[in-house]
Amino acid sequence: MARKTATMEAGTGAPVERVPGLERLPAGPALFVGRRTELAALRAAAARPAEGRSPVLVLAGRPGSGRTALAVRFAVTVAGQYPDGVLFARLSAPDGGRVPPARAARRLLEQLGADTADVPLPGAAGDGRDDPACVALRAALAGRRVLLVLDDVRDAGQLWPLLADEPGCLVLATTAGPLTGIEDIDPVILGGLDRTAAAELLGDLVGGTRIGCDPVGAADLAEACGSQPAALRLMAGRLRGKPELAVTEAAKELLRAVAEAGKVEPDRATAKDPEGAKEPAEAADPPAGKGKGERGKGRRGAVVTASEPAAAVAPPAEPARDPAAWVRPGPEPAEPVPVPDNDPLVGAFTLAYAGLTAAQARMLRALTLAPAQSADPRTASALVGCPAPEAATTLAALAERELLAEEPPAADGTARYRVPGRLHPRLVRLREREDRPAEIELARARLLERLVRLTESARSLLDPSEGAGPDPLPGPLRLKSAAHAREWLLGERDPLLGAVADAIGQGDLDGSAGRLVTALLRSLPLTGAAAPADLHQLHELVLTVAERHGRPRRASAALLNLGDLQAAAGRWEQASGHYRAALEHARTADDEALCARALEGAAGCHRALGDAVRAADWYGRALGVRQSMGDQAAEARLLARVAEAHAAQRRFDEAEREYRASLSVLRRIGDERGREAVAAALAELRERASTGW
Repeated sequence: MARKTATMEAGTGAPVERVPGLERLPAGPALFVGRRTELAALRAAAARPAEGRSPVLVLAGRPGSGRTALAVRFAVTVAGQYPDGVLFARLSAPDGGRVPPARAARRLLEQLGADTADVPLPGAAGDGRDDPACVALRAALAGRRVLLVLDDVRDAGQLWPLLADEPGCLVLATTAGPLTGIEDIDPVILGGLDRTAAAELLGDLVGGTRIGCDPVGAADLAEACGSQPAALRLMAGRLRGKPELAVTEAAKELLRAVAEAGKVEPDRATAKDPEGAKEPAEAADPPAGKGKGERGKGRRGAVVTASEPAAAVAPPAEPARDPAAWVRPGPEPAEPVPVPDNDPLVGAFTLAYAGLTAAQARMLRALTLAPAQSADPRTASALVGCPAPEAATTLAALAERELLAEEPPAADGTARYRVPGRLHPRLVRLREREDRPAEIELARARLLERLVRLTESARSLLDPSEGAGPDPLPGPLRLKSAAHAREWLLGERDPLLGAVADAIGQGDLDGSAGRLVTALLRSLPLTGAAAPADLHQLHELVLTVAERHGRPRRASAALLNLGDLQAAAGRWEQASGHYRAALEHARTADDEALCARALEGAAGCHRALGDAVRAADWYGRALGVRQSMGDQAAEARLLARVAEAHAAQRRFDEAEREYRASLSVLRRIGDERGREAVAAALAELRERASTGW
C-alpha cells in the first residue's frame, strides 16, 4: 500500500535524507492522516528558546491513540534541523516492563558511534543521573544538535538522567501517563481523530468507494471506535478481510463486542476505566455544545499548561540553573497504563482476533514469547514449528490486519514485526487460556535452540579457525557471510540477551539457556563491538544458573570473569568482592587453579588500591598454590609481584630476594624475555635503594 504524503512540510535545515539515524525510527503506519493541530503545537514548542538543558516535548495519550506514529511523523518533519542525527529508544517493554535509563543510555551512545567499551559498568546505585552510561551520553551530546525520540516513557526517573546540558538538542518523549516532576513540560495531549480525519483514514485503509458509498456507516464506525487510530485500523483490517461485511454492520458488531467485553470481566480493575487509564484531558467535561459524535474533536490538539486544571505536570518552581533542580523527587514509578475492558480498542481486537485462522491466531499468541515481543521469520518459525517461508506469510497477514507493527527491517532486508504493547496483555491472557503449558514450554525450547544454532553459525562464520561449525541451517534461515553474521549478532543483541534473561528467570530451560549464554560469550567479542555491560550481564546469568544447580566450579569461573570486567573498569572494590566470592566457590570445588586465579585477582585489587601489605599477603597465598601445582611460569610471575609489594613497603632486602628467586625460576624454564624484564626491575630496585628512595 502506498505511503500517504506527509501532512506537514519538512523543517528547514539539512536535507532529511542526509540526516543519520532516521532509519532507526519505527516504520510507522503506511497511512497517516490528521493531527495538523498537534504537529503545529509540537513545532511551536520546539521553536521556543531553551536555556541550560535540552528542551523536552511530551506527547501524552492512552494506548492506541497513535502517539508513537505522531512522534515519528514529527521527527521526520524536523530532522533537517538536527544534522548530527536522530536517536531512538523505547523505554518500556511491550509487557509494560520499565527499561532502566542506564541501558537506554548505552544503546543511545552506540547510535552516536561512541565506544561503549570505555564506559564503566553500572555502579551499585544503578540508574540515576550519576550512572556512568548516562554521564557519558550527556557528555557525548555536548556541542551537538541531535534529536532524541524516547518512546513510551513510564516515569520521569527514566527521562531526566538522559537530559543533556545542551540546548541545541531536542528530546521528544511519548507517554501514556503524566511525567510528574520535570520542570517546564507542557504536554501535547492526544484524543481521538476528528470526524474528517477518521473518515479519511477509513477510506484510505478500506477503499474510498466502500466508505464513500456509506458515509453514515463510516461515521457510526468512527464513533464506535472513539475515533482512536488503533481501533480504526483494526476495524479497517476486518473490513478488508471480509468484503461482504457492510460498514454499518461492522459498527454494530464493534458496539456489541465492547458491551460484551464490559460484561465478561466486570470485576477487573481495568474494566472500571481507572482515572490513570483515561486520556489526561478527559478529567474535564467536554465543552458545551459538543455532542457525542464530536467527543474526540473537542479534545484534539489540547496543549496543557501548568495553569490549566488538567495539567499532567506539577506547577513550575522558580527557574533554576542547577541540573539537580530540573527534577523534583517524585513517587515510585507508576504501573503501566492499562487498556480498560470497555475500551473500543479491546472490542476491535476481539473482532479481529475472532477472524483469524487457527494458524494465524496461534502465531499471534506465540509471538508474546519472542524476545522483546519482536520477531522475524527465523524466530517466528521456531516458536510455532513451521517452515520459515510459511512463518513469513503468516506474519505479513497479521500485519495486514493491523495486529502486528512493522519494525525496521534487519540488516539483510528480512522483515521484522513487533506485538504492539497495547495488545500484549490481552494476547498473554489468550495464550494462557488456549495453549497448554507443555506447548508453551516446547515453543520456548524450540526458540532457544534456534537462537543457539544461529549464534553458533555466526561464530563459525566470524572465526573459521575455531573449527567446523554446526550443521548448516535450512536455506531461508542461513547466515550468508561473516559480514551478515556480524550484522545479525549486533542487530539481534538485545533480543538475544532478553531471551537468555527470560529463560534463566523462569528456570525451567537452564540447559538451552546455558548453551545460548556460552554461544554469545564466544560470539559477541568476535564482532569487535561487545559492550562490557553485555558481557557482565551474561556472566551474571551464568552465575545464577551455576548457583541454582550447585555447580561451584562454574560459579567460581563466572565470578572470576565478573571480577575481571570490574577490574578492567577500574572498580577495584567491586572486583575484589567478586574475587573473594570466587575463592569460596573454588575451595568448595577443590579446584587449585581457580583458587590461584581468585587469590591473584584479589591481590591485584589491593595493589591497585595502594594497600601493599595486603597485596603481598594475597600474592604470597597465590604463590603457595601455584608452587603446589608445579606451575613454574606462574610461580616466577608471582615472585616478581611479591617483590613489587615488598618494594612498595621499602622492604628492599625482601624485595631483592624475591626478584632473585624469580630470576632463578625463569632461568630454569628458559624464559629469556621474562628474565630480561625481571633483571631490569631488580636493577631499578637496587638503584633506588642506593639513592635512599
